[in-house]
Amino acid sequence: MDRRISDHAEILVDWSARVERGDNVVLSVADGAHDLAVAVAEALGERGANVVATYDSAELSRAYLRGHDDDFEENPAHELALLENADVYLRLGGGRNTAASVDVPSDRRQAYRRSRTALREARMDTDWVSTVHPTRSLAQQAGMSIEAYRKFVYTAVLRDWESLADQMATLKTIFDEGSEVHIEKDDTDLWLDITDRTAVNSAASVDYDSHNLPSGEVFTAPADAEGTVLFDMPMTVDGMRLRDVQLSFENGEVVDFAATQGESVIRAILETDAGAKRLGELGVGMNRGIDRITDNILFDEKMGETIHLAVGRAYDACLPNGEMGNHSAVHTDLITDMSTESVLSVDGEIIQRNGTFRWEPGFET
Repeated sequence: MDRRISDHAEILVDWSARVERGDNVVLSVADGAHDLAVAVAEALGERGANVVATYDSAELSRAYLRGHDDDFEENPAHELALLENADVYLRLGGGRNTAASVDVPSDRRQAYRRSRTALREARMDTDWVSTVHPTRSLAQQAGMSIEAYRKFVYTAVLRDWESLADQMATLKTIFDEGSEVHIEKDDTDLWLDITDRTAVNSAASVDYDSHNLPSGEVFTAPADAEGTVLFDMPMTVDGMRLRDVQLSFENGEVVDFAATQGESVIRAILETDAGAKRLGELGVGMNRGIDRITDNILFDEKMGETIHLAVGRAYDACLPNGEMGNHSAVHTDLITDMSTESVLSVDGEIIQRNGTFRWEPGFET
């Protein structure tokens, strides 16, 4: 086995999920992620964890959804019991066809998501971590050879995460102490209220309230939004391509939207429920090991010189104690390029210009 796979598994189990002896672990394995699953299972066994493995196939999900009607049982008890008794949930992404679910009717897809609210909450109450194994389908989606894609994935994953956490702590402090974020670039003039929010230093570990591997971002949950933002980084959502998505906000809610490609997808997401029209996340990418868009949100949203915003659910880790954040059955990230002719400010002070932070070499005053 490629040594990088074993290293990936060890980081996932030890640094990211902090698995301990006796932990009940649900291991969700996607098509093509078998080798990583074997390495993770071995690591979990060595640490004395209890493991239940489940199969996560986009083609299986497509078949189920296309065969079903729109009347789904709310939070099936057998699946809910599994998640409620889990300490750790590990999702190993992969897949054979990144567009497998493209022909599932959007109304059915949204009905299914709404029916699983308690399941989603139970999973998020665990020490959950999502990662991905480099498969040929993901390499193809990224426009890379499998050898180049493997190198890309492991460069992003096999990092000194503790050192990166120290680097990102500066931005976390600025967000924690700040009240108003302003994002400016061509076709973007957006104001976000982050008063009394807590930013997450997302260093790929549950100890940092971080649940992705790779990670490398600082994110928070805006309380309000005003203005317009253009998401000029292409991406695939629900198997369909999105390009140049533009959202306009008033009083924190999307009041207008457009896209040069995939507008029907954005419409379906925003119509999922009331919370889908509001923002759940502002994230700033800081992982310099990710140096190109690969059409995989797990990597793309962490790339340096980008900002992403998510419509839908807000993460509780960003909210004041006792405050209910934005709730939704969706959490859909959209990315904007900050590498040129752009400014990120907090309370009137420029924090990043053209993708360079003020504490980095090359910052232009």
